[in-house]
Amino acid sequence: MEFQNAEGRGQLVLQEELAELLFALEQTTVDPHAGIFGPDSVSWKINRESALFLGAGRAALLQLAHPWVAEALAQHSTLLAKPIARFHNTFRVMFTMIFGTLDQALAASRHLHALHARIRGEMPSDVAAYMRGSRYEANEISALRWVYATLVESAVLAYECAVGPPASQDREQYYTESRTLAGLFGMPAAVLPANWDAFAAYNTAMHGSNTLGVSSGARVMACNLLAGAGSWIHPPQWYRALTAEWMPERFREEFGLEYGPAEQRAATRAMCWLPGLYRRLPSPVRFTGPWQQAQARLRGSGVGATTRLSNRFWIGQPFLPFADDSVLRGGQRRTTIVE
Repeated sequence: MEFQNAEGRGQLVLQEELAELLFALEQTTVDPHAGIFGPDSVSWKINRESALFLGAGRAALLQLAHPWVAEALAQHSTLLAKPIARFHNTFRVMFTMIFGTLDQALAASRHLHALHARIRGEMPSDVAAYMRGSRYEANEISALRWVYATLVESAVLAYECAVGPPASQDREQYYTESRTLAGLFGMPAAVLPANWDAFAAYNTAMHGSNTLGVSSGARVMACNLLAGAGSWIHPPQWYRALTAEWMPERFREEFGLEYGPAEQRAATRAMCWLPGLYRRLPSPVRFTGPWQQAQARLRGSGVGATTRLSNRFWIGQPFLPFADDSVLRGGQRRTTIVE
């Protein structure tokens, strides 16, 4: 199915096409219990790090810079009132795809597609290349590709800041694995940049294009996110400064981010002290709950209280959703679903 959008002919992810991609993943997954990547993958190595939180603000703002994404969130979500819900929803799906079993990853993919299928509407005003009255759909490939790109690129930036730059072969392998992950979004490899350099070029081109543009509504949502409105999580000044540091200059201005001498100094200081502090964190704090849950699954052990608490921070619930295997604790079977 195709329809007209600001970039010409836009292609929607159809249910039948998604089914074909998921079937191909099923056929190529070596160990379904370990998931689509497994413990030896670079995806597990990078995404287990709680340092991902450092890049979450950047990824969220860059997503809001896409007028379709911002309007879809304004019209179809509670982001203005509950910005932390966006954080939980994003990481709940992503971590289930990465750290869940094959069946959990496939279920998360189908859930996401069904959720996106209901998100459609019209632009209420002219923003960037999008005219008032033009139609948006969440399952459109170019919009999905942008959301995916912000998550992948921001994860690498955060990892580099706290842990150190990954080896060039690891970075390339991470991107290769992310192209497999994109299949769970409904994107075939043919619509993605071929390698990391091409991916970086795609991001640079997007940053300068009129495919992106910050609306007044997006600025309000960004301000709420960085202030922690409606949440018990209130990002400190150094976090807001680091987010501004990592944003393309154009979007610092369009979002109205503060980035004067004080913010620049705060970002520089944070990048100096963060690595030393981060590497000394105990494992239960440094590594995300979803990774810890995956490790427990592979060991055949139960999920402890610390992991459940970490999961509540990252995904808003104590267990990864769509459990196809029992999580045993106290002799009781526990299964979870997406809230």
